[in-house]
Amino acid sequence: MPYGPSSILGEVLRDERAAAVVRRYLPGIENDLMRVQSMHGTLEQVTGFAQGIRTDPAARKALYAELAAVEEPAQEPPARFGTPDAVSPRYEPAEVPVGSASLRQQERATRWRTFELELHGPAHGNPFTDVALRAEFRLGERSLTAHGFYDGDGVYRIRFLPDEEGDWSFRTFSNARSLDAIAGGFRCEPAADGDHGPVRVHRTFHFRHADGTRYLPVGTTAYAWTHQGDDLEEQTLRSLAESPFNKIRMCVFPKSFVHNTGEPPRYPFEGSPEDGWDFERPDPAYFRHLEQRIARLDALGVQADVILFHPYDRWGFSDMGAASDDRYLRYVVSRLAACPNVWWSLANEYDLMWAKDTSDWHRFASVIRAHDPHDHLLSVHNWAEIWDNSAYWVTHASIQRAPDDTAEWRARWRKPVLVDECGYEGDIEWGWGNLMPQELVRRCWEGAVRGGHVTHGECFLADDDVLWWAKGGVLKGESTARLRFLRAVLDELPADVAGIDPLPGDFDVPVGGVEGRYYLAYLGHLQPRRRAFSLRPGTRYRADVIDTWNMTITELPGSYEGEFTLTLPGRPYHAIRLRAIED
Repeated sequence: MPYGPSSILGEVLRDERAAAVVRRYLPGIENDLMRVQSMHGTLEQVTGFAQGIRTDPAARKALYAELAAVEEPAQEPPARFGTPDAVSPRYEPAEVPVGSASLRQQERATRWRTFELELHGPAHGNPFTDVALRAEFRLGERSLTAHGFYDGDGVYRIRFLPDEEGDWSFRTFSNARSLDAIAGGFRCEPAADGDHGPVRVHRTFHFRHADGTRYLPVGTTAYAWTHQGDDLEEQTLRSLAESPFNKIRMCVFPKSFVHNTGEPPRYPFEGSPEDGWDFERPDPAYFRHLEQRIARLDALGVQADVILFHPYDRWGFSDMGAASDDRYLRYVVSRLAACPNVWWSLANEYDLMWAKDTSDWHRFASVIRAHDPHDHLLSVHNWAEIWDNSAYWVTHASIQRAPDDTAEWRARWRKPVLVDECGYEGDIEWGWGNLMPQELVRRCWEGAVRGGHVTHGECFLADDDVLWWAKGGVLKGESTARLRFLRAVLDELPADVAGIDPLPGDFDVPVGGVEGRYYLAYLGHLQPRRRAFSLRPGTRYRADVIDTWNMTITELPGSYEGEFTLTLPGRPYHAIRLRAIED
């Protein structure tokens, strides 16, 4: 059937003939700021708001007339289920000795530090799709399976993150005879200083490392920082080293959006923007670069919240088809799952990815879980429609909203809540990217006191068009120092406390902490000269007035119990901290 006003823009742009017509009447639509939001829309909706054509009925009529002459191609509906590549059980001839590939490995490893098997084997055909490889790692009765990947030039790697000390053994399994049945072992010794293991959910709503060390996320966002070339990427790492941030949201794929319109120095697959991509052949150098950057983050104590898909794409990586999506996931997860600081974010703004539906995201989660023996944290980030975080495989909520409903989200899903996008400090044109620093700091404190964690970002215009939120570089805003102060306040929680939980309070001020031990009330925009408290008698408290903007803490004289009133400065952006006096 022909295209018309009810046709979905994304489907039209898939057809090169129809796309050429659309580009003539909607020039620049594929690189327009609103393109991503438009892909779900009908042509009638898109032409109703697009510059120029929305006020030109004759142009709209001509567009539809030309599209009507383009017959929509008959095609099978896109497959909703990706399948593993069909690998031959006889990739190598029978005369190749089983287990004859050469092996390089460490004899010793340390707990929670990546251990690697490097195998030198066959390179004929397409090893990315023709060879299946995995290894079973054993310690006593425990057994974990790590999947291997092809790293080019006849090299295969299997990575593993040992989580127990002792003598581990391994054996490989492969349809390539030379890679099959290779066995060995290694000694896992105690963790090195500073190696705490992957971050896990703890006590329902909080986080800690595998060794029990408390982890309180104070994150930031630099979506495409690994696609900017060495000089800028090194500057980003220096900035992170001097910052309070211990988590960063970052994309695997390059990003095409305002203030990030250049070509990346490398691409994830063989091919080119002009000639297209071979989704069956990842570029190992691209993924090597990514994992090297993740390792540098680990050395800084920064968790890498790795965004696996996103809609801000002009290269076709957001619409590869189900089989290619799954193949890509198997490859990237097999490469990165042994990184101790990796988190998986299925998508940034999943609901703007017009070519995928709910079943795709559940399938992606299954692929990840099947190829990640170390069970890294896993989430889905939204644009408008918040993901149903009750799904069993979701470890924590990753939300784009103001943090006001954090306590309600915790209660609904019984999981930790990260408000990973609440707006950005900056001065760009759009409201999401020109918050005053006071407002971003307020939102971060608000979310913390309500029992969540709010992620930082900044968008300051620059002559070189390097904005932290897009490309990394230098942190310029005033919020960073205040978030360092917030992190210091949170780090002073009692050692046995997992984190802040929301507590009952008055209607106008959120209160968090631990009932009977620790209270943190955040006043935000309010500027009272005094505040009354009514606590259970029998416990005496020290009281601190915290100026969250000027970064000062003033301890009030004396101690307090039961019902009492505190005198306050009468200025906004203050918090009150009450700490029980231990006998």
